[in-house]
Amino acid sequence: MELLAVQLKQDAHCTVKDLALQHGVSARTIARDISLMRDQGMQIDADRGRGGGLRLDQNWGVGRVNLTYSEAVDLLISIAVAEQMDSPMFLASLGSVRRQLEASFSKKKRHKVNQLKSRILIGITASTYVQASASAPPKRVVQALHQAFIDQEMLDIQYTREDGLSSKRRIAPHYLLLKYPVWYVVAYDQLRHAPRMFRCDRMSSATKTGMHFHLLPKEDFHPSLTNDDLSV
Repeated sequence: MELLAVQLKQDAHCTVKDLALQHGVSARTIARDISLMRDQGMQIDADRGRGGGLRLDQNWGVGRVNLTYSEAVDLLISIAVAEQMDSPMFLASLGSVRRQLEASFSKKKRHKVNQLKSRILIGITASTYVQASASAPPKRVVQALHQAFIDQEMLDIQYTREDGLSSKRRIAPHYLLLKYPVWYVVAYDQLRHAPRMFRCDRMSSATKTGMHFHLLPKEDFHPSLTNDDLSV
C-alpha cells in the first residue's frame, strides 16, 4: 500500500482499473486497499462521473505520518499511558495527537482501541528493590505477548519466580499492569486454575497457542487492581 500511496500522490489521474493493471491485481483488491488506506487516515479523493480518478491529498507527507493500524494502536496506547502517568513535561500536545489519531480510525476500530486501552492498568511506582532486579524482557517474548494480548490468545510461557524456581505455564493475558518501570501481566493461570500476576522480565520464553479466551472483569482478579490501579 505504500507504493500505491506514493503513486496516488504523484499522479494527477489514477483509476481503479489502471491501478489494477499496473500492479497486476484485481480491481477488487485495489478497492480494498483504498478502503484500508482511508481507514488509516489518508485523504483519498474520488472524481465522480465517467473517467473519474483517484488522488491522494498533496499535503499528505510533511507533517503527516503514514502509520499502519497496529502502529497507530501502539502509539495511542503509549500516549494514554503517558497521560495517566501525569508527567508535566512534553505532554502539552499529546491530547491533540491522540485526537487526530483517533479521528483517523473508523467507529468500529475506535471501539476496539478503547477496549484495548481499558485493559492496560497503571499502578504505583515499583519499589527500589524491584527496580534494582528488573531487566528488559527478551524481544521475542515482548512480541508474542503483545500479539496474544491484542488477539486474546493464550500463551505458553517459561517463568522464573523470585526464588529462582522455573516452571512452564499456560496463561490468558487479560490485562497489562505498569508499575513504572516494570510491566506485569495480569492473567488467568491454567496450571493453577486461578488468577495470577507475572513480571514480564521473568518470562524467558512465550509462544502463542492459537487458543482464544473470553475476558474476565478486573474484579475477578485481585482487589488491588480496582483499588490501587487505574485503567488508561
